[in-house]
Amino acid sequence: MAQPKFLSQPLSAAICIACYSSSSVAAQQAQNTTQLAPIVVTAQLNHDANGLIIHADPKQPIQPVPATDGADYLQSIPGFSSIKSGGTNGDVTFRGMFGSRIKILSDGSENLGACPARMDAPTSYIQPESYDRIRVVKGPQTVQYANTGSAATVIFERQKPQLSQDKNYLGQASVLIGSFGRLDHNVEAVVGDEKKYIRLNANRSVADSYQDGEGNSVPSAWERWNTDLAFGWTPNEDTWIELTGGKADGEAEYAGRSMDGSQFARESLGLRFEKKNLTDVIKKVEGQVNYSYNDHIMDNFRLRTPPMTHDMMTHQMVANSSEMQVTRRTLNSRLAISSEWDKLSFITGIDSQQNHHAGSMKSMMMNMPLSTNMKFDSYGAFGELSYQLNDAYKLVTGARIDQVEIDALKLNDERKETLPSGFIRLENQYPEHNAKSYIGLGYVERVPDYWELFSTAHGNTGMPKPTFNDLNTEKTLQLDMGYQQEHGAFSLWTSAYAGLVNDFILLSYHNHSTGHGHGSSFSAGAKNVDAVIAGAEAGVSYQFTDTIQADISTMYAWGEISDNNDPLPQIAPLEGRFNLRYVQDQYSLGLLWRAVAKQDRINLNKGNIVGYDIGESKGFSTLALNATYKVMNDIDLAVGIDNVLDKTYTEHLNKLGVGVDGQVGTAQFNNTGRNYWARISMKF
Repeated sequence: MAQPKFLSQPLSAAICIACYSSSSVAAQQAQNTTQLAPIVVTAQLNHDANGLIIHADPKQPIQPVPATDGADYLQSIPGFSSIKSGGTNGDVTFRGMFGSRIKILSDGSENLGACPARMDAPTSYIQPESYDRIRVVKGPQTVQYANTGSAATVIFERQKPQLSQDKNYLGQASVLIGSFGRLDHNVEAVVGDEKKYIRLNANRSVADSYQDGEGNSVPSAWERWNTDLAFGWTPNEDTWIELTGGKADGEAEYAGRSMDGSQFARESLGLRFEKKNLTDVIKKVEGQVNYSYNDHIMDNFRLRTPPMTHDMMTHQMVANSSEMQVTRRTLNSRLAISSEWDKLSFITGIDSQQNHHAGSMKSMMMNMPLSTNMKFDSYGAFGELSYQLNDAYKLVTGARIDQVEIDALKLNDERKETLPSGFIRLENQYPEHNAKSYIGLGYVERVPDYWELFSTAHGNTGMPKPTFNDLNTEKTLQLDMGYQQEHGAFSLWTSAYAGLVNDFILLSYHNHSTGHGHGSSFSAGAKNVDAVIAGAEAGVSYQFTDTIQADISTMYAWGEISDNNDPLPQIAPLEGRFNLRYVQDQYSLGLLWRAVAKQDRINLNKGNIVGYDIGESKGFSTLALNATYKVMNDIDLAVGIDNVLDKTYTEHLNKLGVGVDGQVGTAQFNNTGRNYWARISMKF
């Protein structure tokens, strides 16, 4: 993929012109307004609900190099890791949990991927900088969203813009350039007045394949773009209606797969409304309907040289080209009412989701038409209550029920499940010690998802497909607790969990017959096991002077199969991060040291739909440096160097590398070597 020229890009030129033309105005504003220097985010420390909920600002640059997708950004939050396949479109994990155990929402709606091997995970369709805020609710401690995630609920949110007669436009734009041909453009612009607005979010990102610390090229190039348009109407201060639409596409080379992604097309349409202050008790009614269509193509010939095979007719070697097209249509709807009465807050609502999956395969051996192979319908109701017991204690509890029906059209089979979930939590405040804490118990049931049902060779019985009704629902009972405190220049936070998972869905990789005399393939079979999980995240921070601050954070996840005491697979090892910052009015300097321990708790050839344990991993550490400079009011420059020492290392969660014959190899691929980047951003 050729590297674009920086100054030939329209957005790059526009930002440069804007920076130059606005210099005199910004200089005058700077005389009246003092703003602190920006910082590069290296640790997320903004907690809510006494430490249970993490807030992050995705419009700030992060290190390592600013994120390409949702999974990239979430890795800056303790507890999150990612199973990488190349340079982009990793698949996020949290506390060792994976897939539909993590609920990923954008503006309250779920956009599911289509690939049977999760090449297009839900986070791959999310460009973080186009959102205003990220919220992470740890554990099963909310019931407000359909088929609640047992590990975490992650919400990418855009907020209603605040316009006035004096300020009828606002926005921001950024350009990032980096090593290995990295070039990103992002723009957000809103035009309107107090009653109506139009908002545009657009971005484009490209990169060439990177090199590891030894200078070896790793297939990892990508190109992607997203465009979203919103029309908003606020007839009064208590009413908000917004219509949204979007399109996106991209392509990506993968070092850890036998195919690349040559299309990641997305179309979306949504309508939502809010009505506040209906009565003294009913504070808000909100509703939304969202439709998304993902059209994904993977192949082994457009972005790489296909493997060769022997043609029996011509007795010559010919290209063994193949491709697969898969689609997912998803319709989400939600209606919720928020009420307050004295010390009681209550939100209740109903929601639904319908999604249809279709697929086809084209190769020398077969040419299947695109046809629907799965229909999924769910309907749910929930209620979540908060009660302020006294000045020090608050009780939060909730319950929901989901009715799920899955129709496997090609198997002529269907499955119906009723899924209960609920939680209860006590939040404490200790004003005399400037401290807060929480403890909560949550329960959630999860139906096997599309990937576990349709992308595995067998279920509990070990018999070949159909496995549709051969997997039990997964049941998680988890205790979550946390504590945070500030004392002068010192602050600390910690959150811990322990859980019992009955009928945990475990994937085991071994040779399975492909049928019809076509031999066998090394693929996944699914079965239920009982498991125990536990772990913690923690951090401490100290403000040495007005300008120097340091913080340390760590995360650890542990899991074990109760049936045989084997470790749960695909769990990231113990990791620690040390951040040191020097902040002045106009500039800041930062250092990030990341240390990762070896992982010797493995379960050979066991894992999830994306990866599996192939052996113990080595520990490593990396050093990164960053600096920011406030060029003028609302114009910031950030630069960074990742992997300063140019180390060669491999993450434990890592898809296998691909050999020259196009087949998945036996060794993992290395991560990026030394990487330089610079980002200029402006607000207007």
